[in-house]
Amino acid sequence: MDRSAQAYWKAVLRLVGQILLVWFIGSYGAGIIFADALNNISLGGYPLGFWFAQQGSMYIFIVLIFIYAKLMGKLDEKFDVHEQ
Repeated sequence: MDRSAQAYWKAVLRLVGQILLVWFIGSYGAGIIFADALNNISLGGYPLGFWFAQQGSMYIFIVLIFIYAKLMGKLDEKFDVHEQ
């Protein structure tokens, strides 16, 4: 594998790792680990920890899909592997 392909693969893995970290913090962290602390805050009449556990992690996941698609497009253009 040439250096450009290795750099591209490293950048892709870094991006995926960062997105998975955000998803983990938003779903597991906010919904389970920090739920007690977040329950002191209300969102729409519900405790924030409960909201993250029930709905927030899905919203975060959907937003991350769009962010991933946009950033992957930029990476593909940077390494000249984009579609026409």
